[in-house]
Amino acid sequence: MYKNKRILAVVPARGGSKGIKLKNLRPVSGIPMVGLVGDVAKSISEIDRIVVSTDHEEIAKVAQEHDIDAPFRRPEDISGDRIGDIDVLTHALKASEEDDGQYYDIVVMLQPTSPLRQASHVSDTICKLVDDNLDAVWTISESDSKAHPLKQLTFEEGELGYYDKENAGKIIARQQLKPLYYRNGVAYAITRECLLDDQSLMGGKTGAVLINEPMVSIDTEWDIALVEFILSQQKDKAA
Repeated sequence: MYKNKRILAVVPARGGSKGIKLKNLRPVSGIPMVGLVGDVAKSISEIDRIVVSTDHEEIAKVAQEHDIDAPFRRPEDISGDRIGDIDVLTHALKASEEDDGQYYDIVVMLQPTSPLRQASHVSDTICKLVDDNLDAVWTISESDSKAHPLKQLTFEEGELGYYDKENAGKIIARQQLKPLYYRNGVAYAITRECLLDDQSLMGGKTGAVLINEPMVSIDTEWDIALVEFILSQQKDKAA
């Protein structure tokens, strides 16, 4: 709880991932990714309860082994790869409240595919939401300038062109580019009203917590290798 706000953390972890089979059970530094979430979340004092939203029994079992509750299973109709986060979080909130009889003011989504998260990242996200009276707060990272829209190209029917034909040709140096950011999946904090009434992850007033450390959202085998490399570098520096 933080400033009288009861907080539910939800770990979305379905079993049907396509890019990497059973991605949420894939070990990173020897620990399944869904387990890493629990290992971090249990040290976050602001969180009152953490639950996993899954349709897979082994994921539920591993989650429980790492102090994540698994009181329900995600229904089949919201377990596909085209189901949005709003449906998943709404179901998890209502199912959790039915299970424990509590009322939660804030929902925090912790995706297992961001295994470099730290407890401080999540705490900062929750505190900013409450302290600044916002509808939602997302964690973000700055985009590499190479991925800036004004540097992107199209290649269609054998012809190369600028993605933004009007403005791209005006850019000479990267210093001219306005910084852009991407959501890194470390944490989303959302008020109950924003989720249930507005049916939105953003709402009218959304803030952000900028994370400067390297963050990787895992979709591919290369992403896992990159995370393992980053962690090995961190261990070497700490030694």
